Amino acid sequence: MCGVNTDTQTDTQIGTQTDTGTDVHTDAAPRGGGIAGRTVLVTGAGTGIGRATARVFAAEGANVIAVGRRPGPLEETAQGHPGITPLPADITARGAPERVVGAALEEHGRLDVLVNNAGIVLGGSLETLREDVIGPLLATDLVAPVLLARAALPALEATGGGVVVNVGTAVGQRAWPDNSLYAAAKAALDSLTRSWAVELAPRGIRVVAVAPGAIDTPIGEHRGLTPRQRAEVRAWQLAHTPLGRIGRPEEVAWVILRLAAPEASFVTGVVVPVDGGAVVA
Repeated sequence: MCGVNTDTQTDTQIGTQTDTGTDVHTDAAPRGGGIAGRTVLVTGAGTGIGRATARVFAAEGANVIAVGRRPGPLEETAQGHPGITPLPADITARGAPERVVGAALEEHGRLDVLVNNAGIVLGGSLETLREDVIGPLLATDLVAPVLLARAALPALEATGGGVVVNVGTAVGQRAWPDNSLYAAAKAALDSLTRSWAVELAPRGIRVVAVAPGAIDTPIGEHRGLTPRQRAEVRAWQLAHTPLGRIGRPEEVAWVILRLAAPEASFVTGVVVPVDGGAVVA
């Protein structure tokens, strides 16, 4: 398990100093195509899409920093996958984005891909939304991805082909009564994806996003829904998914991997639905 102390600098023959206090190695860039040898930081990696994403990158030979609040699930993510390093951290804490990026650089000397996957769903109609609900959701789903991307910029630019992958939701492109705040935060992330893609293209950084639909993850349990409520949500999702089934986290992770790979170097600014056709139905 890597630490988050960024005070110690890493020695390197050729490096670029970042505001995290850690040198970025530019003399050890992987040669040729593929993701092997690159460093990938995945947030929300303890379960669901984040876990599947960390594992699929590790299976391709990447060095993965798996970030999440709870050490136990992160250790489970890394079990049997030596390329994954768990990093327990609350990405909404003050200074956490800089510490997380610094830890990745301290561990591997470079950062090639940032996957902004962490997110929380706190439902409720407009009249029930309170500040103690609004604040944590926006802090996790919108503010933290912005601050992480900002902290990672020098390292991503130093690789000559850095990538930011934002994980949104297919519902962000449609109405979602009683979950409007979550949908709005993810829709904002889609907008940031497009704007950053244009803004950062001259610096050699690509920005892409995926928009998952109904995926088999513990998000309903994390919301505190009862088994009956979760069953009702699943029934509604199935009724609105043309392919007629719930997706798997690995299916979303596969798209993230392909979008982040060097072979996709001419792809930027896109938001790719992985939703069984829900958006177009």
